[in-house]
Amino acid sequence: MSDGEPLVRWQWIADHAAELADYTALHLRLGLLPVLFGMLVSVPLGILCHRRRRLYPPVLTVANILYSIPSLALFMVFVRYTGLTEQTVMIPLTLYTLSVLVPNVVDGLASVPEPVRLAATAMGFGAVRRVLQVELPIAVPVVIAGVRVAAVSSLSLVAVGQLIGQGGLGYYITRGLQLDFPTPIVTAIVLIMLLALVTDALLVVAQRLLTPWSRSRGTTA
Repeated sequence: MSDGEPLVRWQWIADHAAELADYTALHLRLGLLPVLFGMLVSVPLGILCHRRRRLYPPVLTVANILYSIPSLALFMVFVRYTGLTEQTVMIPLTLYTLSVLVPNVVDGLASVPEPVRLAATAMGFGAVRRVLQVELPIAVPVVIAGVRVAAVSSLSLVAVGQLIGQGGLGYYITRGLQLDFPTPIVTAIVLIMLLALVTDALLVVAQRLLTPWSRSRGTTA
């Protein structure tokens, strides 16, 4: 980059708008599918840990150990088995979400007042029905808080996957560095930030839709 050259060339962005849209969609898929997969694992695992408290410490320890492994190192481990594919990025990102999602599921279930559980049982709710229709809905705010953290973290880590050719918008970061051209770098960073902000906002809206009683209580107050 020469002195006096603008940091962002708007014409470059306009010329690559369609390509940027494609990479943005790819980035979303690589970043959010691991959160979905993490939820599919964490909800039943969190329920099990809540009911069998002895399982929780070892499960949490394993999840935290996995989270402590640098993403690039974990990508390289999976390259041997899944090659330079999207799965090589999404599997580690799914594992990373567990250190956030499992504790939030457990904490969310623990936040359910005991009288509520007793009332559900007295009304004839079995264990499974009580968890699905009573405890999990009440735990939604705590669980969604974990999903928000996991989603933002996952969207940011996707870019690292470009080092194995699967990084979504990370492509523009490495490309800009190779060409000493800051426009694609700045564009990619801004788009990743916008994706994180929009995703977080949508999750807040989802929480409000899933917990209408919290809105009515706030209105009454």
